[in-house]
Amino acid sequence: MTASLSKPPFVVGLTGGIGSGKSAAADLFGEMGAAIVDTDLIAHRLTAPGGAAMEAVEAAFGAGVVAADGSLNRPAMRALAFEDPAARQRLEAILHPMIRSESERLCLLAEAAYVMLVVPLLVESGSYRKRVARLCVVDCPEEIQVARVMLRSRLEESQVRAIMAVQASRAVRLAAADDVVDNSGSHAQLQKQVAALHRRYLELAARAGGV
Repeated sequence: MTASLSKPPFVVGLTGGIGSGKSAAADLFGEMGAAIVDTDLIAHRLTAPGGAAMEAVEAAFGAGVVAADGSLNRPAMRALAFEDPAARQRLEAILHPMIRSESERLCLLAEAAYVMLVVPLLVESGSYRKRVARLCVVDCPEEIQVARVMLRSRLEESQVRAIMAVQASRAVRLAAADDVVDNSGSHAQLQKQVAALHRRYLELAARAGGV
């Protein structure tokens, strides 16, 4: 049954620092039946070839941030944003309203007992915090975050720590959390924690009168 557009679904926000394993946790929640709305995936669609944000991005930053296929040149944009914080703010001013609008639309159309809204900077954004009934933080020590990102993205440690520096600190995220998933161990341990939370969210959604 399709969720009624007049009654918002039960939404759980999922967040965590870079390299914490948000995607792995989200995948598991999805396998267990949650509807996943991932703002990173929405952002990639908006900045893909022909994406709805690309005309405004090129107008704001020039052809240097546009790849040959018409998509966002992410390395060029990342370098520009870290050199000039105002550039990052201009990019966010273009993308964030589009991402917010599309994520709201997808949440309302979800056909599941609850929605897992994946937002990397959820804690930093007050508007997203107001949209979720629960906030789940995927957590691990910073050293593990750094090692994972270096291995995955081939970045230098200084580059990873520069990204982490513009995100909320680990302590701030944990203080804001309703639920915490410890992703410093094995995949099996992650799966066990997600399964327990999935059962909890099903109960809460049913109590709230969800789908």
